[in-house]
Amino acid sequence: MLARLLLLLTALTLPAIASPNPEWTANHAPFRIAGNLYYVGSNDLAAYLITTPQGNILINSNLATSPPQIQHNIEALGFRFADTKILLNGQSHYDHIAGMAEIQRLTHAKVEVMDADVPDTESGGRTDFYFYNDPTGFFTPVKVDHILHDGEQVKLGGTTLTAHLTPGHTKGCTTWTMQVTESGRTYNVVILGGVSANAPNNFIDDPRYPTEARDFIKTFQILHSLPCDIFLGAHGLYFNLKEKYPRLKPGSPNPFVDPAGYKAYIDEREQTFRTELAKQTAARHK
Repeated sequence: MLARLLLLLTALTLPAIASPNPEWTANHAPFRIAGNLYYVGSNDLAAYLITTPQGNILINSNLATSPPQIQHNIEALGFRFADTKILLNGQSHYDHIAGMAEIQRLTHAKVEVMDADVPDTESGGRTDFYFYNDPTGFFTPVKVDHILHDGEQVKLGGTTLTAHLTPGHTKGCTTWTMQVTESGRTYNVVILGGVSANAPNNFIDDPRYPTEARDFIKTFQILHSLPCDIFLGAHGLYFNLKEKYPRLKPGSPNPFVDPAGYKAYIDEREQTFRTELAKQTAARHK
């Protein structure tokens, strides 16, 4: 009887671990988006492979369970997982970075992270302003090899990516831009790190992130200024992966070339943010 009581008390005090969204774990067929840019993620957790003659770059490592899936997708495209030379990410939340330590161990790739996300990356999420008291958001800490700064370029084998600090979702949330060439035309690619607030969120006076509202406002200004032809992001939902992928066919217009979709998404996310900010501001002045 005592043992059963202790077991019950233990269960009641353990954090509730939510089952992951099945779209986060269901594998998506890997495919070439354009040029040397490939999709190697799940149905919703996006991961991108950029191939070069001197090795490859991987953006996002996703869940702790994702490395075998990402490796499978890379190899299904005919590339060597071991040729991954640089690991990047768009944000330091567990659903995009929990697999990074394992991929770093397997490939010995160099980990490069935006400065403001380094503490969360190296603490395994324990310093994150949102997940700091939620063990379900923790992950294996990752040793950062190179600290990035806003506007810094990552270069490998003739390919250049630019890291744009777009904070708010995380303090070091990073949007990546690059150019790819397809059928003689050059396209501007935007890989969005994230622009949504984790609800419920205190924009006004969160002591763990007092500049959050100001950061989001600056981020939307930056995102509006970026030239975008091919719109991508950390989640497939951002850019309608599920709807666009079936339309990716030889001889047809590339559905991922979607500047209007990019603008519409940024506009919608900014309006949602400003509505919530106005609501919280009004509540403070009652």
